[in-house]
Amino acid sequence: MAAEKINEAHDHLSQAEKHLKTSFMKWKPDYDSAASEYAKAAVAFKNAKQLEQAKDAYLKEAEAHSNNKALFHAAKALEQAGMILKDMQRIPEAVEYIEKASMMYVENGTPDTAAMALDRAGKLIEPVDLDKAVHLYQHAASVFENEDRLRQASELLGKASRLLVRQRRFDEAAVSLQKEKNMYKEIENYPTCFKKTIAQVLVQLHRNDFVAADKCVRESYSIPGFSGSEDCAAVEQLLQGYDEQDEEQVSRVCHSPLLKYMDNDVSFNTSCKLLLNPYIPCQYSRPCFDVCVVSLRLSVSLPLQYAKLAISLKVPGGGKKKKSPSGPEGQAGGAQAAEEDDEYAGGLC
Repeated sequence: MAAEKINEAHDHLSQAEKHLKTSFMKWKPDYDSAASEYAKAAVAFKNAKQLEQAKDAYLKEAEAHSNNKALFHAAKALEQAGMILKDMQRIPEAVEYIEKASMMYVENGTPDTAAMALDRAGKLIEPVDLDKAVHLYQHAASVFENEDRLRQASELLGKASRLLVRQRRFDEAAVSLQKEKNMYKEIENYPTCFKKTIAQVLVQLHRNDFVAADKCVRESYSIPGFSGSEDCAAVEQLLQGYDEQDEEQVSRVCHSPLLKYMDNDVSFNTSCKLLLNPYIPCQYSRPCFDVCVVSLRLSVSLPLQYAKLAISLKVPGGGKKKKSPSGPEGQAGGAQAAEEDDEYAGGLC
């Protein structure tokens, strides 16, 4: 069976070469017919498990389509070559061909297809090269953004943001999250904006930038519904506890109904477990409370990557609460005043 398919593939290659030849009566190569024969040869080689030859046939098909100014079909052939390379576990080469295909899609006037190809390339390379995956997702997002398809652009930016957080590239993650939130705000997806604000606060606190974290919350007050929301109250209490080094308050936020019972998104049926409690070191550098595992739905909930940020968030000062003005000093002052009053308690004599 394999031998028959290989012979069939070689027959198609021979036919393709004939279509490319010119003669006294045929001044121009028949690129369209040649591309068709190369495509048939590629399929035959693929069925015969001759992947290297199948890849070469797809590349020749792409070249024939390109010479015929059929850029869309050329890009499709390049994508097919990339998929063959993926099956051969040659992921970086596969991504390279898919990137070339995306450029052809843009040149052909089909940017949406280009962005989807870049998204597929990002998924392929993500287990191998996170930096490259971030670049591909950001590139795809920019293509969608140029086409005013902000929902798709924001989703791809979200993928990039989570990978940046995974690599602890918090400066870049903060910029990406801000852009992502602005897009969700523009398309009036306000509940997701609330979640992005929580993610922003976590990222900024990991950057040890309390001022920037507070600014993210203050900017979100302009988002309809945020000011009186549970998300707003929770993040304000988190910031207050962080600022005052109050591990009890942070613990209360982490055990609040908002973090234990997030709202379900009816469009998703897949549930996952997220760890949403900050890890707060006490005086002896050990966990002061158990991590709470919360079952919730996807979409408008915090992604796992940001939940991990919450787990690793540390309160400055080792969790020792700042002393308030009404603390021991205030009490000492009160005691001193009481003693002065006692001196005159029996009168002047």
